[in-house]
Amino acid sequence: MHNVSNPFQACNDIFFKPNGVFKAVGEHNNWSWMPFILIMAISLVSQYLYVNFVDIEWFAEMNIAAQGDMSPAEEEQMKAFFTRSALLWSSVIGAFFIPIVINAVYAVYVNLATRSDDSHVFGFTDWYGFAWWLSMPYVLTGLVGVALLLFTGDHQVAPSILSPASLGFIASIPMDSPWYAFGQAVRLELFWGIYLATVGITQWTSFSLKKSALIASAPYLIIYSIWLLALAVF
Repeated sequence: MHNVSNPFQACNDIFFKPNGVFKAVGEHNNWSWMPFILIMAISLVSQYLYVNFVDIEWFAEMNIAAQGDMSPAEEEQMKAFFTRSALLWSSVIGAFFIPIVINAVYAVYVNLATRSDDSHVFGFTDWYGFAWWLSMPYVLTGLVGVALLLFTGDHQVAPSILSPASLGFIASIPMDSPWYAFGQAVRLELFWGIYLATVGITQWTSFSLKKSALIASAPYLIIYSIWLLALAVF
């Protein structure tokens, strides 16, 4: 198996030779600080650049339009929230805390789902570090998104520009569409992460590839199926 000797090499090899990376990460759990730092850096920088670039009045109007029927007073109240400063703080705080919480929930899930493994040796903190490696594809697409933002001349641009591999960006789903959030969530990184999770679970447990793939994909299949059904019905 491919040998990974340090966390810097692991951050590169996770895209090409993930088996060796997960083997090494299982033996050096402090390596997971590297993807955490990279993911947080690209997330915070991209949000900062976007908020300071976008036409804030246009952004407010698009978000108000997405809410549907609102009274003039409600529109004014909502518009008052959309100052550049308020949006910057909410975006940066969200970019920092949301992945921390999501990865913690995912770690709980995988820890419970792998308890039946006879060779079970990894606990919550191990799987929490594991979760950050699954998010590494967001670093690549995040860099592409930042490049697209820096080279665009139109300040009336949706946040989907920061997710260039998402269905929302590719299909140009407008912000006032009920499908916008779903389109943002369906992205290449999601499927790439499921693949990495499958590889990692196979490496860290005695489970078969099929069972590992089921564990890796189950929460997304359930969540996205319910989300899609809700959009179709309502």
